Amino acid sequence: MEGLGNDYIYVDAITQNISYDKDWITKISDRHFGIGADGLIALEKSDTHDFKMRMFNSDGSEGKMCGNGIRCLAKFAFDHQFTNDTHIRFETLSETRIVDLKEEDGQITGAIVDMGKPELKTSLIPMKSENETFVDQPIEIDGTKILGTAVSMGNPHFVIFVDQMPDDIETLGRKIETSSYFPEQVNVEFVEVINHQHIKMRVWERGSGETFACGTGACASMYASYLTKRTGDHVKVTLLGGDLNIHLNEDHHIMMEGPATTVFEGEI
Repeated sequence: MEGLGNDYIYVDAITQNISYDKDWITKISDRHFGIGADGLIALEKSDTHDFKMRMFNSDGSEGKMCGNGIRCLAKFAFDHQFTNDTHIRFETLSETRIVDLKEEDGQITGAIVDMGKPELKTSLIPMKSENETFVDQPIEIDGTKILGTAVSMGNPHFVIFVDQMPDDIETLGRKIETSSYFPEQVNVEFVEVINHQHIKMRVWERGSGETFACGTGACASMYASYLTKRTGDHVKVTLLGGDLNIHLNEDHHIMMEGPATTVFEGEI
């Protein structure tokens, strides 16, 4: 399944025993020798919610949350008749996520996700800094100062604003991802502001490299843009894989709307 090209292998871990072996996940995620994906996402039972989400990157490391992935996982649960409800509460390694599925002509085509409140405290992102928050401030990479904003959406992000989108984000993205500033590594977003309601974004994801889209990254980018008064509180985020509509609601929760698509089903 894919959400804006951010593709994962989705598995039913309710009726099947699924191995989360790192080597196995890496093997099936390989685009030449496996199925090919940004990683693996599993639907599990939950004692406290409708379902539990487990999410793994293509290198086999476990992630806390994936915004594009949770839209697809909600569709997966509905399409495979694990639920008849279009309002689904998920347990994740970060926080509760609530998904409202969108139905068109009898088919689930996308979803609106309550992504919760963004976190700015550096100690909770986590980021090594003497500052309590890190908004439009510099880090130093190979002797060069890079301005950015650190935000957690249940996983860590570092948002960099650029005048024009660079051709190469891998070199800097990888260096920031693995820098000593971020003890759990970090997702790096490069953001070009088009106008007060529209931004473009490319993302270097920890554990996966550049992907076509990142839902939590789009939310972090929208919030960083809003905080620094580059945009308002309703923003269209254009990624390599397409557009997400993101806004801040009255409870200061970030709401994300986007598509969810099943590519194919099979057995391994």
